[in-house]
Amino acid sequence: MALRFYNTLTQQVEEFTPARDNTVRMYTCGPTVYDFAHIGNFRTFVFVDLLRKCLRANGFKLDHVMNITDVDDKIITNATVAHQSLEEYTATYKQAFLEDCAKLRLERAERLVPATGHIDDMAAAIQRLEASGHAYQTEGSVYFRVATFPQYGKLSHNDFSGIISGARVDSDKYEKDDARDFALWKAPKEGELAWQTAIGPGRPGWHIECSVMAIKYLGETLDIHAGGIDLVFPHHENEIAQSESLTGKPFARFWLHAEFLMVEGEKMSKSLGNFFTLRDIFERGYAPETVRYLLASVPYRKQLNFTFDGLKSAATAIDRLRNFKLRLETDRYAEGVNEKLAGRAEAAERAFRESVNDDLNTAEALAAVFEYVRDANTAMDAGEFRAGNVAEALAFLREFDSIFDVLEPTAQTNAILDSEVESLIAERTAAKKAKNFARADQIREQLLEQGIILEDTKSGVRWKRK
Repeated sequence: MALRFYNTLTQQVEEFTPARDNTVRMYTCGPTVYDFAHIGNFRTFVFVDLLRKCLRANGFKLDHVMNITDVDDKIITNATVAHQSLEEYTATYKQAFLEDCAKLRLERAERLVPATGHIDDMAAAIQRLEASGHAYQTEGSVYFRVATFPQYGKLSHNDFSGIISGARVDSDKYEKDDARDFALWKAPKEGELAWQTAIGPGRPGWHIECSVMAIKYLGETLDIHAGGIDLVFPHHENEIAQSESLTGKPFARFWLHAEFLMVEGEKMSKSLGNFFTLRDIFERGYAPETVRYLLASVPYRKQLNFTFDGLKSAATAIDRLRNFKLRLETDRYAEGVNEKLAGRAEAAERAFRESVNDDLNTAEALAAVFEYVRDANTAMDAGEFRAGNVAEALAFLREFDSIFDVLEPTAQTNAILDSEVESLIAERTAAKKAKNFARADQIREQLLEQGIILEDTKSGVRWKRK
C-alpha cells in the first residue's frame, strides 16, 4: 500500500511522496523550555518519532528540523524571578528534554535549532514583511497585518468561533490595528531582556521563529509540517500567513497534527492533580518503553486517554511480545516448515505494513501483530510450529520493533513494579502445576533479566531484587 497521511490543510487522506530527490523535508514544533515537558507533550513527540520511522521504512531519507523555543514571555518572566540569565534558565530544561527523549527512544531530528540562535534572521524577515506592506510598527513593536493575506484561515478552515479548548493564543499586550493581527516583534518593557537588531530593540514573537528557521534550513516549501492539534490556530495559521507572504509559495504540502492526551478522562491540570511529567511516571516504577507503547498505541488523530491501568496493560502487552520472542529463540521445534503458518506470517506482516502506511494506524498495526502471536503460540502449544517458521516470526518482530521500539528492556533498577512481579510469579506457579516447565523457566529468566531473583521454598516462592 502506498503511504498516505491525513492532511489538515485539505482535510483529506492523501498519498505522500517527497517533492524531490527522495528526501522528506520536515519541520516539527519542539518544546518551549520554561519547565519539564509533560506526557501530553510527549504524545506528540512519540507521534513524530513514529512518523520518522514510517518514512524511513518506506525508503525515504529525512531532513528534519525541530525548533527549541528558548525565548518567549513566560521564559523571560521565569528567568527574571529565578534571578538567572535566559541561557542559564533554559539550559536545565533543554537538557531535561533531551534526556527524556533518549529514555523514550525518540530519534533526534537531523537539526535541533534554538530560536535564540536566529534573532538576526528573524529581524531581516520582519524587515521584508514591512517593506512589502504585510507588517507595520506601533510603539516599537511590529505586527503582521492579517488583512493583507486573503487566504488567512485556510488551515483552521475559518472556524475562529470555536477554537479548540486549550489552544495557545496570542496574549500580546500591545496596540494593534486589527484584533486578528499578531506580533512579529515585541518592544521591550523597562528593564526587560531585549536584543539589539536592525529593527530596534526587542524580542521575536513566537510565530516568526518557526517560519524563519524552517525556511532557512529546509527551503521555501516543506514536505511536512507537524505538531499538536492545539497549534493549528493560531500558531500554524500564522506561520502560513507570514511564510507565504515572504516567499509567495506554499509553506508546507502536508500538515499533520496529533490529538490531545487526556488523563483519566479529563484534561491534564495541576489543580486536578493529574499533571504528570515523564519523571513522575518513571519514579512510580514504570519503564520508559511501557510509556512509549501506551503513547503509540492509539492512532495519532484520536484522543488518547492516559491511565495507570492503561500503563499496566501496556506492560503486559510488551511482556507477551518479549515472551513470544524468548520462546522463538529458546524452544526446540521439529524440523521443516508449517506452510499454513508461513502464509499466516506473511499475511500478518503485510497487514502490519499496510496499517502503518495508512496514516499511521497503530491500533490496526498492533492488532495484526497480536493476532499472529496468538496463532503462533497456539501452534507451538499444539506441537505444530516448525523450526523453519522461526526466522520469519523473528523477522516480523524486528519489523514491528523498527516502528514501535519496545522489545529491548531498559536497563534500570526497579523498572518492574512489585505487582507485576507477583503476577508473573503466580503465572509461573500455575505453569508448574500444569507441568509446563518450559514456560515456568521462561518466566524465571524474564524476571532475572529485570533484576528479580526467585527462590523456591517449601512455604512458597520468595523473591528479591538484585
